[in-house]
Amino acid sequence: MEKDIGLKVLLVLHILLLSRCSSEQLHSSQAKTLFRIQNLLNYPNALSNWNNDTDFCNTEPSSSVTVICYEESITQLHIIGGKRASQLPKNFSIDSFVTTLVKLPSLKVLRLVSLGLFGPLPSKLSKLSSLEILDLNSNFFHSDIPREISSLTSLQTLILDGNKFTGKLPNGLGSLVVLAVLSVKNNSLEGHLPNTLGILRNLRVLSLSRNNFTGDVPNLSSLENLQVLDLEDNSLGPKFPQVSSKIESIFLRNNKFTAGIPEKVQSYNQLEHMDISSNRFMGPFPPYLLSLPSITYLNVAGNKLTGMLFEDNQCNAGLDFVDLSTNLLSGTLPRCLMTGSKRRIICFSNNCLATGDRTQHPFSFCRNEALAVGILPKQKSSSKVVLALIICGSIIGGVVLVCATIIVVRKFLAKIAAPGKKTRSIVENAASTYTSKLFTHAKFVTRAMKLGSLSLPSYRTFSSEELKVATNNFDAATFIGNNSDDQMYRGQLKDGSYIAIRCLKTRRSNSSQNFMHHIEMMSKLRHHHLVSTLGHCFECYLGDSSVSRIFLVFEYVPNGTLRSWTFDKHAKRRLTWTQRIAAATGVARGIQFLHTGIVPGIFANNLKITDILLDQDLVAKICSYNLPILDENVKENFQNLSSGSKELKSARANNEEKMDVYDFGVILLEIISGRQINTKNEMRVIQNQLQESIMANAVSRKNMVDPAIKNSCSDESLKTMMELCCRCLSQDTEDRPSVEDVIWNLQFAAQVEDSWRRDSSSSDASPISHLYNLQPSLSRNSNSSQI
Repeated sequence: MEKDIGLKVLLVLHILLLSRCSSEQLHSSQAKTLFRIQNLLNYPNALSNWNNDTDFCNTEPSSSVTVICYEESITQLHIIGGKRASQLPKNFSIDSFVTTLVKLPSLKVLRLVSLGLFGPLPSKLSKLSSLEILDLNSNFFHSDIPREISSLTSLQTLILDGNKFTGKLPNGLGSLVVLAVLSVKNNSLEGHLPNTLGILRNLRVLSLSRNNFTGDVPNLSSLENLQVLDLEDNSLGPKFPQVSSKIESIFLRNNKFTAGIPEKVQSYNQLEHMDISSNRFMGPFPPYLLSLPSITYLNVAGNKLTGMLFEDNQCNAGLDFVDLSTNLLSGTLPRCLMTGSKRRIICFSNNCLATGDRTQHPFSFCRNEALAVGILPKQKSSSKVVLALIICGSIIGGVVLVCATIIVVRKFLAKIAAPGKKTRSIVENAASTYTSKLFTHAKFVTRAMKLGSLSLPSYRTFSSEELKVATNNFDAATFIGNNSDDQMYRGQLKDGSYIAIRCLKTRRSNSSQNFMHHIEMMSKLRHHHLVSTLGHCFECYLGDSSVSRIFLVFEYVPNGTLRSWTFDKHAKRRLTWTQRIAAATGVARGIQFLHTGIVPGIFANNLKITDILLDQDLVAKICSYNLPILDENVKENFQNLSSGSKELKSARANNEEKMDVYDFGVILLEIISGRQINTKNEMRVIQNQLQESIMANAVSRKNMVDPAIKNSCSDESLKTMMELCCRCLSQDTEDRPSVEDVIWNLQFAAQVEDSWRRDSSSSDASPISHLYNLQPSLSRNSNSSQI
């Protein structure tokens, strides 16, 4: 009997040993692949710390190397070289290198930047079928981009900037249906752009600058998510690209566009940056470009644009840069260009404007140039010239009259529409499943609302069976947190996407109607800097229709809270100064949306730094709103918000806005100082120290900053952030800045920091990682939790 027991014990130990060996063998296989990569790259400095004792899955990420694992499989590999990167040997084989890479089949993110890789990109890279982000910028790859890359159907970001690729852009890219970022800047690609670009409906960034592309740009008007179109330094043209009215940035500088600017540009209400300089655009310059609601940068220099400008032309107050130089413009420079922000830069030389300076040509020069390029018809007789002048005079007179009429009408309409300025009806894109009661109170949606809906699935009702499958029947392993009112679970839908599920228990006295105002409001709270709701599910008691539980389904945000990335002593990685500014800007934009996204706005949100989550790309998202779903009086409170006199509502909104600005100031104080603030007294002490350092000198200011980043930020940027923080924490609400003012100062701090960094040293990373922050979320397996 004892012998049998002993044999059984030995058998169990043997099985456990075999299981352990199998696990170690898997890990060893992954490690061997990494050591092989180290060898093929000629042991670069970035990988100098790799040795037989390295625990790759638990090594702290750095700016040059990051390895992320899930269940002993490598899912992310980032290797960033530098100016002193080891030179690859002449017998380096890119084919052998990629053959080694494909032994990591679970890779979702692969970034190999500035490593000196050369040769044709092997088609066998397509064997990494799980790739979501592929970044090979700043290497020496040449020949064609392999058409097999179009088989990577999970690819969301493709960056091949700064190589020597030739040939045409593969037509098969149209099969990458989830592609959001396509950047092949600074190569030698040529030929016409494939029409299949027009079917990439998830595309946000299309960056093809500094190549040799020719011909017209394909029709991109169906790409409603497209925000950035960068086509600079090619030979594209002659027609202006057709894009969606939701476009935010258009870069067409130095191409061969010759047609006029289409009238549709007038509807680009989200356009912030437009550079069409150094082309041959002809026809009238549309003055409405100066007054587009979001425009901040406008460059039309070096074209053949004609027409008259008038002193009373309107401008957007946020316009920071305007270049009208080297065109054929006449008339008077608009007064609004000269009376705006002190930081505004205006260039207008080499036109025929009545400015009285020597940089302008006489009116006859512009007229003759227009005749020479065929903008105005040439005449063969003096009588025809006279007739043409009469016609031109009539046209100009008519234009003046029409412009005057438009200005009067606009001013009249502006007075009528002043309370609802910059808003649009929410009914426009409303789903039929929402009740009409929502529209009684939430009548308007702003531009920010439309921006926030990008790349999110439609709001819908989930079934309880669907949520049980997603969470393995709400298994304990999927539990990620709770408080007194609810529990949070992490789930995975059938399409592979991750979700966070908030479960709230109710009382029998509650009915679904009690919650509809709240849920209908939340269904519209969609923005890049909010943890957005994807849907809901009601679970009812047996025998009646009363609700027993409510499940709210949110997008899953895996990277924890902003606090854990700012001053957690055990964190493997801390945010840089630039990332902290970006996170603060994201929080401010989220607050702005809560205030103005729908009417009535959502104020007094009592935000704390633990209410800010960071996604895979370190984009800040607010996860707490002032919408108490279980409040018995939620309907009455909701109606009270939209009632009362105009003066009362305005005063209430202003006061509550400044409450959120104060809370933002506390968050900003923690971001700057790197100190955890738990009480009001602690906050006041740090605030006073901050105030004193502002008045002192650069050394004092640096001593107030989180030591992790004190030596990597410019003093001007730091001072701007400190001053903004102190203004937000003012005791007098009238002294606190508006949310718009907060965002402006944060953007200024970011611009100053970026300029300082460019002056001090050049970055080896791809510009796309700093520009617009548009890399899409990963459906990465991880153990991170949403708080």
